[in-house]
Amino acid sequence: MNGKIIDKVKFPSPNPRIELSVVTYLSNNLKVKGLLAVPKGKGKFEAILYLRGGIKSVGMVRVGRIIQFASEGFVVMAPFYRGNQGGEGNEDFAGDDRYDAISAIELLREHPMVQQERIHLFGFSRGGVMALIAGIMSKHIRSVVTWGGVSDMVLTYIEREDLRRMMKRVIGGTPTKFPKRYKWRTPLYELGKMNAPVLIIHGVKDKNVSVEHAYRLEKRLKELDKKVETWYFDEFTHYFPPSINRETLHRLCLWMKKQ
Repeated sequence: MNGKIIDKVKFPSPNPRIELSVVTYLSNNLKVKGLLAVPKGKGKFEAILYLRGGIKSVGMVRVGRIIQFASEGFVVMAPFYRGNQGGEGNEDFAGDDRYDAISAIELLREHPMVQQERIHLFGFSRGGVMALIAGIMSKHIRSVVTWGGVSDMVLTYIEREDLRRMMKRVIGGTPTKFPKRYKWRTPLYELGKMNAPVLIIHGVKDKNVSVEHAYRLEKRLKELDKKVETWYFDEFTHYFPPSINRETLHRLCLWMKKQ
């Protein structure tokens, strides 16, 4: 069953009020691993599915970041994606690994400490496209936040010459030769199915994922009369200064809780 936890190993937590575990769960018959953070306390919590950026070891889930979100009063699940950290299968850059996100939503819905109808999606960088796809595919989402997030895979191929070799290998070729494969990985075309409100956070000087991704996403959501809010930061790149980062994280968590 997708989302079923089949193994759970405690992981040292830097915060005594947060319990951390590395879990192995099922995603389309594959054993996929991820990090699960659960605040200690009574009652049920809202939940965040944290969708990381990068691919393979680049952009891997960071414990400190997950603890930050959990400290705001959320159960947090952060998939490593298939093929990583001992998980089965092969990560394929918003291809079939999208089901690792969908299955993780089911994991959260079944978790005894989670309010079933209060599950949010957060995606950073490449995780932005994962969050948007999962938000389109799942009807059990309260909100979607994309921070420095990809929205258009063809634009990523055009802008990031350093990623082209990887994208051709993982996706199977170029956007010119295989336009359908890139379109399938681009949520802009399916946003009509998005019911959850979307918050877009982006640094205007971002060179890793240009702000054009955010502009295209905002434009399409508004054309479809979807609920969207934008926080653009003129002076920042893909990475925000630590104090602004923490402040923005706190603000976005408050925004989620209002949805």
